[in-house]
Amino acid sequence: MKPWYQTTLRWAQTNLTEKDPARYDADWWRDHWRRTTVQGVIVNAGGIVAYYPSKFELQHRAEFLGDRDLYGEIAALAKDDGLTVLARMDSNRAHQPLYDAHPDWFAIDAEGNPYRAGKMYVACVTGPYYRDFLTGILEEIIERSAPDGLTDNSWSGLGRDQICYCPNCRDSFGQELPSRVDWADPVYRQWIRWSYDQRLAVWDLNNEVTRRAGGPDCLWIGMNGGDVVAQSKRLRDDVEICKRASIFMLDSQWRHDESGFQANADTGKRLHGLLGWDTLIPESTAMYDAGVPTFRLGSKPEPEARMWALEGFAGGIQPWWHHIGSVHEDRRQYATAEPLFEWHAQHEDYLINREPVATVGLLWSQRSVDFHGKDDPETTSLLPYRGWVDALIRARIPYLPIHEIDQRMAVIIVPNVGVLTDAQSEALTAYVEAGGQLVVTGESGLYDEWGDRRDESALAGLLGVRHQGKRLEAGQVDWETYGAHSYLRIEDRGIADGFGDTDLLPFGGQLEVVEASGAAMTYVPPFPIYPPELSWMAEPRTDVPVVVLGERTAYLAADLDRLYAQYHHPDHGRLLANLVRRAADGDIPLQVDGAGVLDCQVYRHGDAVVLHFVNLDQGGAWRGRLEEFTPSGPFTVRLKAGGRRARFLVAGGEAEVNERDGWITVEVARIADHEVVVVE
Repeated sequence: MKPWYQTTLRWAQTNLTEKDPARYDADWWRDHWRRTTVQGVIVNAGGIVAYYPSKFELQHRAEFLGDRDLYGEIAALAKDDGLTVLARMDSNRAHQPLYDAHPDWFAIDAEGNPYRAGKMYVACVTGPYYRDFLTGILEEIIERSAPDGLTDNSWSGLGRDQICYCPNCRDSFGQELPSRVDWADPVYRQWIRWSYDQRLAVWDLNNEVTRRAGGPDCLWIGMNGGDVVAQSKRLRDDVEICKRASIFMLDSQWRHDESGFQANADTGKRLHGLLGWDTLIPESTAMYDAGVPTFRLGSKPEPEARMWALEGFAGGIQPWWHHIGSVHEDRRQYATAEPLFEWHAQHEDYLINREPVATVGLLWSQRSVDFHGKDDPETTSLLPYRGWVDALIRARIPYLPIHEIDQRMAVIIVPNVGVLTDAQSEALTAYVEAGGQLVVTGESGLYDEWGDRRDESALAGLLGVRHQGKRLEAGQVDWETYGAHSYLRIEDRGIADGFGDTDLLPFGGQLEVVEASGAAMTYVPPFPIYPPELSWMAEPRTDVPVVVLGERTAYLAADLDRLYAQYHHPDHGRLLANLVRRAADGDIPLQVDGAGVLDCQVYRHGDAVVLHFVNLDQGGAWRGRLEEFTPSGPFTVRLKAGGRRARFLVAGGEAEVNERDGWITVEVARIADHEVVVVE
């Protein structure tokens, strides 16, 4: 029999408030579990607030708890219904009495002042609070109620912008702590890696405690975010965490304007690349109105919550509804999960235990986010990555995020990954020498593992370029200063597919200055925007390379990936896609014709192929809240595979499959939010 963490696919969480012991309607919520076909529940237990009568007097009890054991009552009902139970902790902060009794357990700044979050005090991960106090609470919860496991949504303490100077940290670090946040300081950089290790030590200790107290399958699973930059800022090492995780509790509750719904599928694929595709990734999806601004008791528009979850399904994520508090006057939020979870339950066999089919790999590196991104990882690391994600989605090119060099990929994209270790650089060279195709942008490989700039990029020889140690900056986006009014000149029409009758593409970004023997595109410097009488090219042609093509490589010196993430200029996205198509040389397993923006995923599931399409061509898919769905279609889908019949898991029914020259063709008439096509 498989353990709970391999079989619990749908989750529920009513995040209790301190008032809920006086008003929790167990019958109503129990019925809601049944209506939404959940298999597991996450129940507030202890940490910042205890929902049971703890023997630890300094663990703050919920204000309206009295002597009641609300956590235990809910856990018992869930067990009676055959549900998996996770006891939820929220443990990195504490109230005044605990601080007064043990000030040495808490993080302090360089002046000796405690770090505070509102009225509460932030505990230090290296001290007795984590090592002794919280582990005692874990043991108590297991002894009282025998949950299947425990989870904690705020387990990693201070982030990297706040250095703790408590005696525990001073003793553990082994040298003088860095005086401030300074990426040029070798001590601060060592502190970053040490801080990651301290969080992993918390993970390991908690699992040792829970397994000893509750058995080998009683896991402690810290909740984690889906954004690699956010994980870095919280000092959570995704690679090492995934090595330890038998299930990944993903606390990524809503769509952010700057990344879009597509970020959720990307997160699922990125994490599965570390965990394997047989590990479950339940994701907390807010039914409340999360976002900017946030309304904890309001209802998120149903299309908004639904699209976030559907993109998660497409990336191999499992659903988990999340409400704040047990009583709501905005009851619209209760209706969102039921149809979504029912559909998932009906078709769960095709949504798990599947392997992705993609020939394009998109390289990411948490170390580069840290030591290349430094104070601005969003601009330096995340935007170039997201630009490629959006360009590949718009071009309907299936891809996989990869952390290590995957020789199975026909094309590997390196999106401004400034920090490449010697081992990574050697692996990329071996990949190309073995016949792989490489597309590289920006400063990739220009920095060593600690973020110190190399004399030359580690990939320079492979790419046929020499960096000149300078960058042409975009300047201000302004009509009067016109520093961003620059262009790209097409020198090689082989990468100009789809551009039509033009020799120039708009640019407006920054450019790494390199030497090369030739260029497929060159740089046109800025010239005035205003007044229009002055808006002519003083220097219409230069020999400054923008795109350098080799037999099995392409180097893009311009930050078009970053620009595409910010502005979505069609020419920029099309050029990125053209570079990949040139490199793939026909080795892309999917072609989709038809108007609209589709996120396209391809999976193998036994003898079947599963195509998962999400319609991103929505009025609110990029900014604000999504209010309604805008159907797209028809689409003609061509897939490099065999098959005789196709079934639609959303629209229902079957479709004719035409097979020719190793490709099959399926017609998809209409997609409102998503469609799953199973070809057998």
